[in-house]
Amino acid sequence: MEIKFSRHAKRRAKLYQIPESDILDILTGMDLQHGEHEIVKNVAGFEYPLKIVVSVEGDTATVVTSYPLKKGREK
Repeated sequence: MEIKFSRHAKRRAKLYQIPESDILDILTGMDLQHGEHEIVKNVAGFEYPLKIVVSVEGDTATVVTSYPLKKGREK
């Protein structure tokens, strides 16, 4: 499966200092079906879990956005 990053996703990753390699590691281990998915994972090195929104069409997964999920979570 090919994984692409939207312009918005690249900017959010840079803003929150999330390496694209961390996002790729999370997504390559998953079997994503057609449609939009919200993934929340704890990643070492981040105080809060990361939320990744992915849209899958055919054999291409596009990362729509990613950010630390602070709202409604305890540390």
